[in-house]
Amino acid sequence: MLTVVVDGFFGDTGKGKVVSYLAAVDRPALCVRTGAPNAGHTVVLNGRELVLRALPSCIVVDGPVLAVAPGALTRIDVFLGEARLAGMHRAKVDGNTGIIEERHVEVERRDQHLMGTVGSTGQGVGAAMAERVLRRLRLAREFRELEPYIADVPAMVHEMRGMGVVVEGTQGTFLSLYHGTYPYVTSRDVTASGILSEVGVGPKAADHVVLVFKAYVTRVGAGPLPGELPPEEAEKRGWAERGAVTGRPRRAAPFNLELARRAVLLNDPDQVAVTKLDVLFPAASGATRWDQLPQDARRWIQSLEDSLNVPITLLGTGPEPRHMVDMRREKLGP
Repeated sequence: MLTVVVDGFFGDTGKGKVVSYLAAVDRPALCVRTGAPNAGHTVVLNGRELVLRALPSCIVVDGPVLAVAPGALTRIDVFLGEARLAGMHRAKVDGNTGIIEERHVEVERRDQHLMGTVGSTGQGVGAAMAERVLRRLRLAREFRELEPYIADVPAMVHEMRGMGVVVEGTQGTFLSLYHGTYPYVTSRDVTASGILSEVGVGPKAADHVVLVFKAYVTRVGAGPLPGELPPEEAEKRGWAERGAVTGRPRRAAPFNLELARRAVLLNDPDQVAVTKLDVLFPAASGATRWDQLPQDARRWIQSLEDSLNVPITLLGTGPEPRHMVDMRREKLGP
């Protein structure tokens, strides 16, 4: 069973929360992270909040191998730090994974277009991706300190698929280089097909595509955000957040059905997850069953499911992985 988890908005929808829940409940043998360290995925481990920039969010449970995809980028210091946290025997990086060096960070932070107009995180990702396209970027297999961790991740995915594999996407559909709000986008395709390509598996290998939305929309940096609220209104509603990597304030807007429908079209999910339902409906906090949700929350979810024409199977109701209403069995079958 191979499950791909994709962000349906502009990032920050709680993919890490969803992946950590799947890790705890489904117990996959392998989890693979795509993307780059400009995206931080937040998880809660033993009551402590962690921001992961290299390894997948399955780190919250013992057992799964934690791998970085060949199409991804990573920084050696970030990877090694998270490998020590996870247990070094669990961490793997594909030999073809691109490596961000300090010079990439320096180049990017001098680029006024990226830092000013586009609103880049300044983590060196764009500069490294440009070198990769030009076939100049150094890869993981070229660095001695990574030798103990080098693996053939596509082969691992195919070998371990029968034991369960979770692929963790990065950022959000509308930050895709090809399908997002260009030029205010990231340097890669972050839709389901792009994520699978980064890992090294074809579309038919995916058994499930989980598209993750938050109960409201947030965005870090520049670019359009339909229905954007003034900061004071976002604060009043409890929607004021900060980026996990940069610490920049997240701009906020109400849930956008038009964007959600477009994300469904671009990702072709078989199911949808909605996180932070407890922020929109405080009475839903900590719920783990459908019948524990307040009536207004249930009506909203049912209306959304009808509008998207995709089963809504997972509802996040709090920060811990266990704060989840899981309706996969009822909606999708055993």
